[in-house]
Amino acid sequence: MFHVGEKVVYPAHGAGIVESIEDKDVFGVIKKCYIIRMIIGDIKIIIPVDNIESLNIRLIGNQKDYQKVLDILSGPCVKMEERWNIRYRKNELKIKEGCIFDLAIIVNYLANMNKINKLSTWEKKMYCESLQLLVSELSLIKDLSIIETEKIIDEILNVC
Repeated sequence: MFHVGEKVVYPAHGAGIVESIEDKDVFGVIKKCYIIRMIIGDIKIIIPVDNIESLNIRLIGNQKDYQKVLDILSGPCVKMEERWNIRYRKNELKIKEGCIFDLAIIVNYLANMNKINKLSTWEKKMYCESLQLLVSELSLIKDLSIIETEKIIDEILNVC
């Protein structure tokens, strides 16, 4: 169970901070819910406590995770499926699982493919979304602004 003030990751929306734990009416049933303020978009999400595991919500990574992500982003691309539609589906599943290292591998790969104009429209969208998910978590790990974190990642990926 999470506590108020803890920093968490909701793979579908990025990183946020647990603002409160409240009883809420969910389809006529009172359930204990987390109120999480997401740092990108400044939205609040209400999630029943008993749904946390099925949504893969977890605590943010630590300083070692941060460094490992930077190492992945600056390293060589991991080879992926050549057919974009199969690659897209596999990456979509990995993003939903919420592992920060898988997300970094996906961002690294898609950034490099984007440089040589080899991304489908869907993968371009996935690249933007996965980059934002990664930025949100790294920002909370290091207590940096979104803009500062984006700059660090852009420099590593050589994106202008």
